[in-house]
Amino acid sequence: GLIFYDTKVTVMNRVLNATVQRTADHAAPEITLDPLEIVGGEIRSSENSYFCQAARQLACVPSSQLCVKLASGGDPTYAFNIRFTGEEVHGTSGSFRHFLWQVCKELQSSSLSLLLLCPSSAVNKNKGKYILTPSPITYAEEQLFHFFGQLLGIAIRADVPLPLDLLPSFWKTLVGEPLDPDVDLQEADILTYNYVKKFENINDETELEALCAEIASQHLATESPDCPNKPCCKFTYLTMTGEEVELCPRGRHIPVGWENKDVYATAIRSLRMRELQTPECMTAVRAGLGSIIPLQLLTTLTPLEMELRTCGLPYINLEFLKAHTMYQVGLMETDQHIEFFWSALEMFTQEELCKFIKFACNQERIPFTCPCKDGGPDTAHVPPYPMKIAPPDGAAGA
Repeated sequence: GLIFYDTKVTVMNRVLNATVQRTADHAAPEITLDPLEIVGGEIRSSENSYFCQAARQLACVPSSQLCVKLASGGDPTYAFNIRFTGEEVHGTSGSFRHFLWQVCKELQSSSLSLLLLCPSSAVNKNKGKYILTPSPITYAEEQLFHFFGQLLGIAIRADVPLPLDLLPSFWKTLVGEPLDPDVDLQEADILTYNYVKKFENINDETELEALCAEIASQHLATESPDCPNKPCCKFTYLTMTGEEVELCPRGRHIPVGWENKDVYATAIRSLRMRELQTPECMTAVRAGLGSIIPLQLLTTLTPLEMELRTCGLPYINLEFLKAHTMYQVGLMETDQHIEFFWSALEMFTQEELCKFIKFACNQERIPFTCPCKDGGPDTAHVPPYPMKIAPPDGAAGA
């Protein structure tokens, strides 16, 4: 926390350029995607998603081939090239960025089950934020999590921010920071947080009975075996994926009482913390990331900085874009139609600006910083900079 973000990024970029493994004399790996598999918006089966199509084809490419230098200049080097069946595309940049954008859309949809909407978003807190799906994983899913980690590293080397909305707990676990049992639980699952708090703040047995009665009315409790009319909770709870699990051995047969209510609350809290850390999934993600960038770099970054470096900012800074725009063939910033252009963009909502960026350079977000900092004429620009505005091709007409 004592080092400026820009300083860290400078060091990080130097390390990334020093750990390049694929040099200019090696051809880039190429994958072929079939866009027809996902026509019509809804992907019919997850195997046809761009994510799975790419994971299958890149599984046999050594990860060293994906470790390229940081993207810069007009036609940057990317980890791999993409061909779309039946489409002729000039250059590699547009299709690569389109691929990353599409993959993020797939990850945050129902077609792939790697990410899960955090339970809090059901009650409008952290709406649209995702966590890794906490459930035992198969070997095939482990491979997909590994590829997800690789994509995070590939996006960092390509300097293309991924439009992913993940909860801070994901970034904390990724950089190896411990989770906060209060803050992170509240962020991810506010209903469970409130439920646990109710049990922790009970002062006497009458309050406990009233709470159990209230829970019984929501069908979460059963009757006590000792007094048939007295409702009670058992040592079970629902996981984030909706399965009922026992919080301790034979939990279904242990009623919650005054003596063990704190144990019950702590057990629920640790269940949720384990689900948020998802050690098996996170190990696979970190292994994938570590095959593209040195994991030691993460020790200098805070969770928020790691998110900024990987996903950029979810909004478009127009001043930043203006500073990184070049005018070609006699156009000037003071030309009337250029001024109209910028004042039109200033009237856009953030959502419309994202669509404009997507239209102009096939990605929804722009990087948070640029190596050229002040946008001087002779400094190295990183794609999608500079944005170029040129006169129309035909000379006829105004």
